[in-house]
Amino acid sequence: MTARDLLVFLRTQRLGIQASVATTGMPQAAVVGIAISDRFEIVFDTVASSRKAVNLRSHPKAALVIGGLTPGDERTVQLEGLADEPSGEELERLKRVYYAVYPDGPSRLSWPGLIYVRVRPTWARFSDFNQGPPLIVEFTGEQLRG
Repeated sequence: MTARDLLVFLRTQRLGIQASVATTGMPQAAVVGIAISDRFEIVFDTVASSRKAVNLRSHPKAALVIGGLTPGDERTVQLEGLADEPSGEELERLKRVYYAVYPDGPSRLSWPGLIYVRVRPTWARFSDFNQGPPLIVEFTGEQLRG
């Protein structure tokens, strides 16, 4: 399993469970529609008033679990990273990545407070329990940035 293999797998997935920490210290998780850039950046949209957006603004560390939603396919990625709200050309680049996966994305631009969140991975673990023994491979942020 190489970083390239990981990227191929991630791009087969459209949903992830994103976790963050509230200012109270309590955990919060949400299902988000995701797209993955060539740089392993995970991008999703949300509204600025959502709990995840508020949490990530105050504590920009995020975790995601991706995969494991298809019956009979026990492959998952656990990922940790730093979240931000890109702007300018970075935002436009990431919107193109997102819209390639979600062509209906532009229809949400009229939503009040719509924002795009990017998570840059600092660590990831791929687990494949479809085989025995399972294949488990960890990646550092540096390996994912190439």
